Amino acid sequence: MTIRARGRRNFIMLVAGFLAAQPLAALAQGKMPVIGLLGTSSAEESANVTDALRAGLNESGFVEGQNLAIEYRWAHGDDERLPTLASELVKRRVALIVTAGGEPAALAAKAATKTIPVVFVVNGNPITIGLVDSLSKPGGNATGMSLVAPMLDAKRLEILSEMVPDTRLVAALVNPNYADTDYQVGNLESAAGERRQKIDVLNVQNERGLEAAFVKIGEEKAGALVVGADPLFVRLHKQVVTLATSNKIPTIYESREFVAAGGLASYGASIAAAYRGAGTYAGRILKGVKPADLPIQLPTTFELIINLKAAKAIGLQIPPTVTARADEVIE
Repeated sequence: MTIRARGRRNFIMLVAGFLAAQPLAALAQGKMPVIGLLGTSSAEESANVTDALRAGLNESGFVEGQNLAIEYRWAHGDDERLPTLASELVKRRVALIVTAGGEPAALAAKAATKTIPVVFVVNGNPITIGLVDSLSKPGGNATGMSLVAPMLDAKRLEILSEMVPDTRLVAALVNPNYADTDYQVGNLESAAGERRQKIDVLNVQNERGLEAAFVKIGEEKAGALVVGADPLFVRLHKQVVTLATSNKIPTIYESREFVAAGGLASYGASIAAAYRGAGTYAGRILKGVKPADLPIQLPTTFELIINLKAAKAIGLQIPPTVTARADEVIE
């Protein structure tokens, strides 16, 4: 073999090896793959989400700034902006879109494209809102994670009742525009009936409705509060926690983020784990796996977080039997 022929063969083998190692999405673009992140909140308020997402991408071999670029689009609490922001990412021809902030962002991304893969994290059932056809075989261009948060409200009421055992009237904040609200209310009323409690359901559709709801809680002298699992309340978690604390009402929430902001207690799946999983799914899709072949992931563990500082601030003594079961106690 001549030197020239050997050099040509070595070059071909080198190119073939390089191409085999590249993600399919990168090959399609002929450059570093670009993905989009569509979020309902802001970069500052979603730092835990983006950190977890990057960790999942890293597990799949993708590092932002090295072999992956991320285009960020934040709605800053205005869900009406989401369709426009999603369209921007579609026009940018990103390889896929990851959504943050629950159902509103996921639905906006799904509506914006039928071809670009969408990886979502939602609170409730992605089937009932039309994101996927089934959990095991999503179909179409979308897949992701569900926190199954609305399915746990009855369990949250049980825990809250143990913390405030003499309470007979429990208020519940729900969003009437949320797809799983009827399911949540039904579960809460059924669970309350078993304990001879009454649920006072308060509808809140936006931030302006929060203060009016807490005024009513005080007027009706509710002894405790369940904040319904809903992307709206996650986005407004600081405001909700502030009002619950200032009104000195024992309150339980869906996730750790509320407790970290000063809330009393939470029970639910780890949001960070869900977004880490979304990052892993995004990495697999970049390597060529179709979203339709990736089943919806559901949490297998749930965490009870209790904030003893918050309990002290509202004059509540939490029974040791409850704190003993907590996965994390903030003192």
